[in-house]
Amino acid sequence: MKQIAIIREDKIPIDKRSPLTPSQAKEVEKRFGVNIKVQKSDVRVFKADEFIHNDLKMVDDVSDCEILLGVKEVPIEKLIPEKTYFFFSHTIKEQAYNRNLLRAVLDKKIRLIDYECLLDPKTKQRIVAFGRFAGIVGAYNTIWTFGKRYNLFKLRRAHECYDLADMQSEYKKVKLPAIKIAITGGGRVAKGAIEVMYGLGILKVTPFEFLNERFERPVFTQLNSHDYHERKEGGDFNREEFHKNPGAYRADFLKYAKVADVLIACAFWDPRAPVLFKREDAVRAEFKMRVIGDITCDIEGSIPSTKKPSTIDDPIYDYNPDADTLEPPFSVESNLTVMAVDNLPCELPRDASESFGREMIDRVLPHLLNNDPEEVIKNATIAENGKLTERFSYLQDYVDGN
Repeated sequence: MKQIAIIREDKIPIDKRSPLTPSQAKEVEKRFGVNIKVQKSDVRVFKADEFIHNDLKMVDDVSDCEILLGVKEVPIEKLIPEKTYFFFSHTIKEQAYNRNLLRAVLDKKIRLIDYECLLDPKTKQRIVAFGRFAGIVGAYNTIWTFGKRYNLFKLRRAHECYDLADMQSEYKKVKLPAIKIAITGGGRVAKGAIEVMYGLGILKVTPFEFLNERFERPVFTQLNSHDYHERKEGGDFNREEFHKNPGAYRADFLKYAKVADVLIACAFWDPRAPVLFKREDAVRAEFKMRVIGDITCDIEGSIPSTKKPSTIDDPIYDYNPDADTLEPPFSVESNLTVMAVDNLPCELPRDASESFGREMIDRVLPHLLNNDPEEVIKNATIAENGKLTERFSYLQDYVDGN
């Protein structure tokens, strides 16, 4: 019988999520004929009693388990050699801060399967992700930020709520003026943000209406790549070309920044693509935006005000575009107030874990615990037996420090 462990999240800052809820872990045992052990944790949102109630064993040591399920990166000193690990490794984009983690994975001959690389064999879309909850919490935090900046209302923070339903009970406190909110992106994150807009009763309008009409109530629009990019050489936007060669395009977002009060950034950004706007744009008199919820949180990426990630405990800061510096929140009216928390789903750990675990059970574990004929697990395996797999061999220079 295979031994699977739900491991403790030891990364700092702490993460309360779990790859499976207590009831889901029991379901996995029954459905797949495996044994699950749960590593004891003082920070996990699900308490030991909840797992014990589901007849699951709480342990300190998981070294006898073959497969170890986590969420965030495992600290190097906690890695157990020659095990199969599942977690978000944040290495496939050659992130410098995790180079030593991947080196340790190779040294310890660990089989590393990255959740981010688990793709549906037909659609090639990601199978498991926390994007919806990043969007939900990010949009809520952005509205919370707007309320604080202008002294309009007071909301509990998402992490102070028991779950999503409890957070949604705060919506009735929100009283917004006739502002315009721009949301970029079309994936899970953007859809999560739009859920909040609808929950708050904010009217959705087209990009054209957003630019050209005045409203007596708060409105939002959803902007996809074709709405705020244009070909450098003229002609129509071509989605396939944009994804293959984003350098052939330039940003055309400033027209939205001239009418929007709030930006909620949910769109994936390719470093080859143009930035959304530049510091020089933000100092123009016609630049209207003053609150930015950067859910993508690409540091020094597409949004110049995102110079560092913020934290759940300290979620906002001001950006002074004149000096290109960061300042305490609400310092000067001309500053942009930025919410750039980089671990947003951690604020609703119960709901985020429930959603993630459901996808794991239905769409990942059947491949892992059977023969993986569609190679879902194989294609998400970054390293095995001390070597990078063929698909991720491009990371060798990164590992070598080149």
